[in-house]
This record gives sequence, structure tokens and C-alpha cells, in this order.
Amino acid sequence: MIEIDDTIVSLDIVQDYFLCDLARCKGACCVEGDSGAPLEKEEIAKLEAALPHVWDDLSPKAREVIDRQGVAYIDTEGDIVTSIVNGKDCVFTYYDQTGTCKCAVEKAYREGKIDFYKPVSCHLYPIRVTQYRDFKAVNYHRWSVCKPAILLGRKEELRIYKFLKEPLIRKFGESWYQALDTCAVELDKQSGSEKY
Repeated sequence: MIEIDDTIVSLDIVQDYFLCDLARCKGACCVEGDSGAPLEKEEIAKLEAALPHVWDDLSPKAREVIDRQGVAYIDTEGDIVTSIVNGKDCVFTYYDQTGTCKCAVEKAYREGKIDFYKPVSCHLYPIRVTQYRDFKAVNYHRWSVCKPAILLGRKEELRIYKFLKEPLIRKFGESWYQALDTCAVELDKQSGSEKY
């Protein structure tokens, strides 16, 4: 584990490889699972503000769910998460012409319609952050649907923390990321690996 400020970071994040392979996984992480994407409280209002800009991209069933229960709910573990359709798809998903599941919020952001990229938990995936009383645990969530990303990451020799540099800085700040990078480089030197 690596300790930076009030975070405890799993070594997997600096040692393992990962690079999303959307052409292979088809965005399964936005569909599969027991509940929606974890949300920070302030993100609920941002998602609600985005609704007029993403509404036309959402499925009729997703619109029904949002009309009935809103953009978020409390899951069985007590976490605030995005609403989902039929126990699967996040309400903010849409499918492109290849059948790949994508995020309507991210699409609206890229089109310049809103200034909210998407929930930070989605941006950080496969990293999951868990808040404990005195610290935040920063862990790698391993999941079979991401096997293509592991294979591509190994091929390209791209570590998880490098792949997720932008969302890690968004969540924790530039100086935190630089401290993580310094630790990763030092660990590689100690292990005899110079590929960092």
C-alpha cells in the first residue's frame, strides 16, 4: 500500500496494466453490476441540470425511471448511485450504431452542451474510492468484463495510474498524482523494472 495524504492506495494501481478496449468490451461496465455508478452528493444536482441536454439520447425506459425515482437512489449498501433500468443499464447510457454502450452525459460534455464531464466514479473506473472514517481507500476493482482492457494495457505497457491520470488528478489534485507517480517510479527501481 502507498499512503498519500488521507488516502491509502493499493499497489495494483501502480503495478498492473490497463487500457480500455471499448471495441471489445462494448461498454459493459455501464450495464453489468448490482447497482448504478457511485455518486458524490453534489453530482446529483449536476446530473439533474444535464437532463435537458441528454434527454433525447436516453431510452424511453430510462426516461420512465428518471421520471419515477430521479437520477439517483440509495442502493442496498447505503450508497448514492445512478438510477438503473431493469437492474442493469445506467439511465444515462445510450447505444451507438455498433451496439457499444456509451455515456450520454459525456457525449453532451464533448459536444459543449454542459460543463460536467460525468460522475467521477465513472471517470476513475476501474479504480474505486471508499471513504472510511480516517482515510480513503483507493483500490483496483477487478472484473471479468475488463479482461480486454488488461490485455491491451499489457500490450501497450500502460499502468492503471497512467491510464487514469486525468480522473485521478480530477479527484485528488496534481500534487497528489505527482506523489503517486514518484512512488511508482521508486517501486519500479526497487523491483528492477524500468518500464514506468
